[in-house]
Amino acid sequence: MRKLFLTFFYSGLSPYAPGTAGSILASIVGFGILHYLPLETLFLLTILLTLVAIKEINIYKKLTQTHDDKSIVIDEVVGVWLAFVLSSGTTAQMVLSFIYFRIFDIWKPSIIGKIDKNVTGGWGVMGDDIVAGIVAGICSAGTWQLYMYLFSA
Repeated sequence: MRKLFLTFFYSGLSPYAPGTAGSILASIVGFGILHYLPLETLFLLTILLTLVAIKEINIYKKLTQTHDDKSIVIDEVVGVWLAFVLSSGTTAQMVLSFIYFRIFDIWKPSIIGKIDKNVTGGWGVMGDDIVAGIVAGICSAGTWQLYMYLFSA
C-alpha cells in the first residue's frame, strides 16, 4: 500500500521520466477533482496528502536507507496540485502550471535547490516540490494576467 501511495498509483515506476509521469497523472487527477469539486477541496486534499506523505517517506527512508528515490512521485502530486490551486484552475492555467512546475522541479533554482540538497527526510523530499508548486502557481497566474492584459480588449 505504501508503494502504491508513494509512487502515485505506480506512475513513479515509469522507466522514462518518472517525475514527469507522476506529474502528468497528478494533473489528470487534479483536473478531474476540479471538474466536480471546488478549488478549496483540492487545496485541503493537498494539505492532507502532504502530511501523510511526509510520514510515509520517513518510514520508507528508515526501511530502505534511501533518500528521495526517483520512484517516489507523491511530492510531484503535491507540487502540481499547489500550482493548480494558486493559479485559479482554468484549463489554460493548469497547463501553464504543469509546465512551470516541471521547469522549476527539474531546474531547482534558488531556494528550491537548497531545500533539495540540505533538508533531509520527508520534509526534504516534499519541501522542494512544495516551493516549486507555489512558484509555478504564481508564475502561471502572472502569465495568465499578462496574457489577459495584452490580448483582451
